[in-house]
Amino acid sequence: MSQTEARFTIRSLIVTAVVTLLATVLVLEINGKIDHSDNKDHVPVGEFEAIHIEPGEAFRMSPKSSELHAVCEQGFLAIAADADPSFRGILVDYKNRGVRCSRGPAPVHDRPVSDNSSHDRKSD
Repeated sequence: MSQTEARFTIRSLIVTAVVTLLATVLVLEINGKIDHSDNKDHVPVGEFEAIHIEPGEAFRMSPKSSELHAVCEQGFLAIAADADPSFRGILVDYKNRGVRCSRGPAPVHDRPVSDNSSHDRKSD
């Protein structure tokens, strides 16, 4: 097919595809077919990777901050976002086991880990 016979240009096909995609997402959003969960339980705060470092071995790490910080929450390591410190998650391994903050024995819990430690002190 020669260029004089071409009905549509590549640019018009790309624009049509992008507009179709945006229109589809907009229609799904308006009809409530896209679920936006407000439940913060079981939502990953981020993905983490452990770097094994031998003594004296150099390693590369980004100079930028990750915008997350770690806190010890009832004996387990919790990761919280700097932008929203109430959005906190316990760090777990691949078998969903909590990562402890110290090398001592594992903490024993009768209740789930909570964000508000003031409730725990009322019974003392």
